[in-house]
Amino acid sequence: MPPSRPPSDTSRAALLLRKAHSLAGVLPVGVFIVCHLWANAKALQGQDAFDGAVQTIWRLPYLPVLELAVLLPLAYHAAYGLTLVVRARYNVGRYPLSRNWMFALQRASGVLALAFIGFHLYGYWLPLRLGRTAAEDLYPMLCAGLSSARAGVPLVGLAYVLGIAACAFHLANGLWGFCVSWGITVSRQAQRAAGVLFGIAGLVVFVLGANTAVYFATGARLALPSSSRTPAAAGSCGGPAGPAHGAASSGGR
Repeated sequence: MPPSRPPSDTSRAALLLRKAHSLAGVLPVGVFIVCHLWANAKALQGQDAFDGAVQTIWRLPYLPVLELAVLLPLAYHAAYGLTLVVRARYNVGRYPLSRNWMFALQRASGVLALAFIGFHLYGYWLPLRLGRTAAEDLYPMLCAGLSSARAGVPLVGLAYVLGIAACAFHLANGLWGFCVSWGITVSRQAQRAAGVLFGIAGLVVFVLGANTAVYFATGARLALPSSSRTPAAAGSCGGPAGPAHGAASSGGR
């Protein structure tokens, strides 16, 4: 048998690009998404708590540097990820195996997550960064935006729930792939355990974000710790029926 050839510079570069792509999806993008959803969940305690969380973030020292530390890896992860989407060979039709489905769903969820994050940044972060919107206006903007409805259905709120689902799945499945590609989970047993662990983590992230989106869209709370259940008089969101709907939904919980 002839000796194996060392990997070429091209294959080495491709490997490094893929590893950098997976790393950027975990640090800092994945961590930021979880922290962002956690901060937004302050809305469940009313506008004062949400405004306080937003003000705390905007008073952070070197905030523009921190934003670049997230946006640049996000841009790279998105750009390289789109090239993987275009170049990938999908064979779930011929070989409907679980990992083939996960491969395809990872790329589909990445496209949906990118569209959702872009929409969210353009609609809310950019006006704040350009000074067109004050921090205290963000809560009523989210209430009005996510609760806007057609035929009684808050379509933007529904789109947010689907976008958060795409982000949660992409992050959880991406963490599994990260551990495999970086040699953290080598055995099948370790990979199965990681699949269960990251599946649960993805579900928690989804509930965390969807809970807030549903509240902004309808005034209802899917889940809320009893210690955080406050009257809805100050700054509660209303659903398609208006502010009274939000007060009725949250005030009785």
